[in-house]
Amino acid sequence: MTDAKWPSEIRLADKGKTLKVTFEGGESFALPAELLRVESPSAEVQGHSPAERKTVSGKRDVAITAVEPIGNYAVKLQFDDMHDTGIYTWVYLHDLGVRQDAIWRNYLNELEEKGLSR
Repeated sequence: MTDAKWPSEIRLADKGKTLKVTFEGGESFALPAELLRVESPSAEVQGHSPAERKTVSGKRDVAITAVEPIGNYAVKLQFDDMHDTGIYTWVYLHDLGVRQDAIWRNYLNELEEKGLSR
């Protein structure tokens, strides 16, 4: 795969409120724990089809408590709200980093439309 993204560093910052990911080639992203939690790739959040996707609210203060490697392709994040079923591939983390602003805007709009809060 020629477009594969490989991290050169993954670390927690800000007492688990941020996951900093640097990819080979120098791209670096600071991903907020809240964004990672509400965009978890888990079936619990994403469902098994787009129609089953859940809007996760009330995660403004969530923190990541552990980062566990999964093979050589992903990490599993554990959050202090006990969510730990999402497998974050390198490609998914890179995509979240690149599209972070748009994903965040969509999330805030979705919360507003549904009368939910962060």
